Amino acid sequence: MLSTQAHASLLQIPTHLPPFLRRHRPPKQNVVVVMGATGTGKSKLAVDLAAGRHHPAEIINSDKMQVYEGLDIVTNKITPEECLGIPHHLIGIADSDSDFTAADFAATSSLAVESISEKGKLPIIAGGSNSFIEALIDGRNHEFRSRYDVCFLWVDVAMPVLHRAVSLRVDRMVAAGMVEEVRQKFDLNSSYSRGIRQAIGVPEFDSFFRSEFYNSDRKTRAKLLESAINETKVNTCKLACKQLRKIHRLRNVNGWKIHRLDATKVFEKTGSEADEAWRELVAEPGSAIVARFIHGLDHSWAATSDSGWSVREAERRTAMVAAAR
Repeated sequence: MLSTQAHASLLQIPTHLPPFLRRHRPPKQNVVVVMGATGTGKSKLAVDLAAGRHHPAEIINSDKMQVYEGLDIVTNKITPEECLGIPHHLIGIADSDSDFTAADFAATSSLAVESISEKGKLPIIAGGSNSFIEALIDGRNHEFRSRYDVCFLWVDVAMPVLHRAVSLRVDRMVAAGMVEEVRQKFDLNSSYSRGIRQAIGVPEFDSFFRSEFYNSDRKTRAKLLESAINETKVNTCKLACKQLRKIHRLRNVNGWKIHRLDATKVFEKTGSEADEAWRELVAEPGSAIVARFIHGLDHSWAATSDSGWSVREAERRTAMVAAAR
């Protein structure tokens, strides 16, 4: 586990506060958490929110594989172009062979949240590693909740639709050079139980790369490559199901108030129609929820797929109450 000093060094954040700041805690600050299964568009929504008109924001990654350096295609790291100039934290900060734990994330992300808040910006935490998020939000005797109010957004996609989308995404990753990227990390003696080699899309190719090393015939290699790609797809779908079960547990057992945004229809469309569906079903409702949250309003009725409120009605009421203040 990284030390507090190491976490602070990664973010260049001071670890010591003056006595008067320790004695007088400021009012609670706001934090937004974007959750969802792999491939649902969490990073996209986080950027949409951060680039919106409501509040300047910075994004903190909560994907346990994206915290490691390297394997950008395999881990599906957001590209500089996709960031739209929004600062992103905790991406590629850990050595690929290290063991970055949930406790490490809780400590490091806490420092990032504090740093962003001190700049007067809204911290947006986005990623699929719900164990990381839970360690931050509910760990350390709920210290985080004593300092921050949290708004949870959940981008949800029906599993049959998401499974098809995940399969297509793996095909795009292969076309983008995923196999060569993983090949550069291959080691006959490597372990897949630590660091970035745990990422889905790495251990699945072990047999294929071994067949290359031992000069197996072309037919055998082709069969093993196809098997590795299919196994990557299957394991990614299994991960999505596991992530979904975790979100339901956090919502139904832990009692987290999580606003569900149903993006299923987005993935059933293509091109401009998909873009329009994303705006209407995910980006605008999510923005309305966050707007109410930032203004300190009761956002329990906010526009989600689980409620009957329209986005325009949410924004109208938010503007009315904010103006009255």
